[in-house]
Amino acid sequence: MKVRFILFFSVLANLLYSQLLDGDFANYTLADTLRGSMRPERTAFDVSYYDLYLLVDFEKKEIAGYNDIYYQAQSDFKRLQIDLFDNMRIDSIIFAGQSLNFERVFNAVFIDFAEAQLKGSSSMFRVYYHGKPIIAENPPWDGGFTWQKDKKGNDWLGVSCEGIGASLWWPNKDHLSDEPDSMSVTCTIPADLTFVGNGTLEADVLLAENKRSMTWKVHYPINNYNISLNIGKYVNFQDSYIAQDGEKLLLDYWVMPYNLEKAKVQFKQVQPMLGCYETYFGKFPFWKDNYKLVETPYLGMEHQTAIAYGNDYKKGYAGFDFSRIGLDFDYIIIHESGHEYWGNLISCKDAADLWIHESFCTYSEALYVECMFDFNKGQEYVNAKKATVDNLMPIAGVYGVNAEGDGDMYNKGMLFLNTLRHVVDKDELWFAILKEMTSKEFAYKTIDAKDLISFFKERTKLNLDPIFEQYLYSNKLPKLYYHVEKLKGKEYAIHYKWLTDAEGFEMPLELEVGTTTIRLEGNNTLQTFTFNKKKKEALNLNDTKFYIDLKEY
Repeated sequence: MKVRFILFFSVLANLLYSQLLDGDFANYTLADTLRGSMRPERTAFDVSYYDLYLLVDFEKKEIAGYNDIYYQAQSDFKRLQIDLFDNMRIDSIIFAGQSLNFERVFNAVFIDFAEAQLKGSSSMFRVYYHGKPIIAENPPWDGGFTWQKDKKGNDWLGVSCEGIGASLWWPNKDHLSDEPDSMSVTCTIPADLTFVGNGTLEADVLLAENKRSMTWKVHYPINNYNISLNIGKYVNFQDSYIAQDGEKLLLDYWVMPYNLEKAKVQFKQVQPMLGCYETYFGKFPFWKDNYKLVETPYLGMEHQTAIAYGNDYKKGYAGFDFSRIGLDFDYIIIHESGHEYWGNLISCKDAADLWIHESFCTYSEALYVECMFDFNKGQEYVNAKKATVDNLMPIAGVYGVNAEGDGDMYNKGMLFLNTLRHVVDKDELWFAILKEMTSKEFAYKTIDAKDLISFFKERTKLNLDPIFEQYLYSNKLPKLYYHVEKLKGKEYAIHYKWLTDAEGFEMPLELEVGTTTIRLEGNNTLQTFTFNKKKKEALNLNDTKFYIDLKEY
C-alpha cells in the first residue's frame, strides 16, 4: 500500500502541472491515470517493434506465450511501465539473459532494470505471460475475446479491444501516442484452423501434435488496438484494385466456406470504394500489407489491413438502412475501410481525441456517397443523420485518463466537418487540405487536436479556434439568434448574432431569398443586414450546409 500512495502523489503532481489535461479529475482513479497519462516511466522509451508469440487453447479459452519488446531509450532510466490486465499472469521478464524485478499497480507493470539504460540506446526485453483474456459480452463495443463456433461447429475466434486497450490480452506500452514502427504476430493453433492477422503472411508451418504455426507481419506503424487475432475455418479468395497510377493492390478476403459465394458478390463494393477514397485521400496507405476483409463473429472493426467484417452480407447496417435515405451500400465495408486513413494512417495521441478517428471516418462515408452519386446526395446523407445526434456531452474527451468523448463524435463530427467545408467555401482548397493530411502532413503519425487545428488555420488563413472549440468542447450547437423585420415595400432587415460558449466566435451564415443566396459574416455581436424580397419569394436560413441551431426572437 505504501508504494501505491507514493505513486499516487507522483501521478497527481504530473497531472496538476500538465497543460494537456483537462476535466474533472474527481471522476477518475489512479488506475485511469496509469492507463492514460504519459508519465516518465512511459516517456523514457519509444517502442520500435513488437514480436508476439502465442499458443491459443480453444478448450481452456486461454493463451500463453511471450512478447519481445524492442525499444529506444528517450532518456536515461532504470524503471519503465508496460501494461497488461491484472487477470493475465506475467511469468517472467527477461533482459540480456537476466530476470528483471517488476511490480503491478492495477493493470500497470513497472519494470526495474539493474543498470541505467542510457538515452539513445536500443535494446529488447521479453515478457512471458499466460491467462484467460476477458471475454467480450457485446463485441466490438465491449472489448475482449469472442470464442465462438461457426455454423458448422468449428472453433472461431475474434478479438476486439478499442477503448479498453490491447493490454487486455498482450503486454505492451498501451498508450495511443506510441505506435511500433512494425510488428509481427505468431500463433500456434489447431492444424485444421487458420490464423489471419494484420499485414502479410510470413510463415505457415505444420507442427507435431496436429498443430500449426502461422506468422503475420505488419510493415507500417500500427496502433495497438488494431492488432487482432482471427482464427477459424477460413477459405481465401483474392481480387485486385488498379490505382490511378496503374499499380495493382491485392484484395485479400478470408471468409467462412459457407459464405464464399455471398462474399464474392458483396465484396465487389470494395473496388469503387477504394477509387473514391483514392480520389479524396490518396492511394491506399498500407500498400505492402494489402487490403483485407476478414469475416468475424462480431459486427466489425477497423483492424489495420485485416478489417473485421461481420455484417452478414446484408445491406446497410445488419440489414438496417443506415443511410436513412434509401442507399443500400454495406456500411461496415465503407465505414471500416475509411478508418484505414482516419484512425490507422492518422492516429490520435490520446483517447480524448478519438473524435479525429470517428468524425473524419464518418465524413468519409458522406464523401463516398458524393463520389458515387453527386454533391446533393452527399449533403442529403449528411443531414439525414441530424436526428441521431443527442448533443448531451462534448465529442472531445479528457486528456490523460484514457477517456474518449461522447458517441456523437460519429455523426455530429461528420456534420461539423461538413460545416467546416462550407465555412472554408472553397472546395478546391478543402479537398487539398484533406489530401495533404493523409498524403503528407500527418501520414503514419499520431496527432492531437492542437496539431490538427493549427494545420487547418494555417492552410485556410481563418480564425478557426472558436469554431473548433464550440463543436468539440461544448455540447451546444452555435445558436443563430435572429429576427426578420419588414421595413417598407420590398425592403427587409435581418438582425442576427451567434450565441455560443466559445468567445470570439465568428462563422458565416447563408440567407436564401428566393433563388438568391446571400452569404453574411456573423459573430457574437448583434448585426443588421437589409435586403429586398418580393412578396412570393421564400426566405430561408441555410441549416443544411451548416449544422446550427436557429432561434428566432
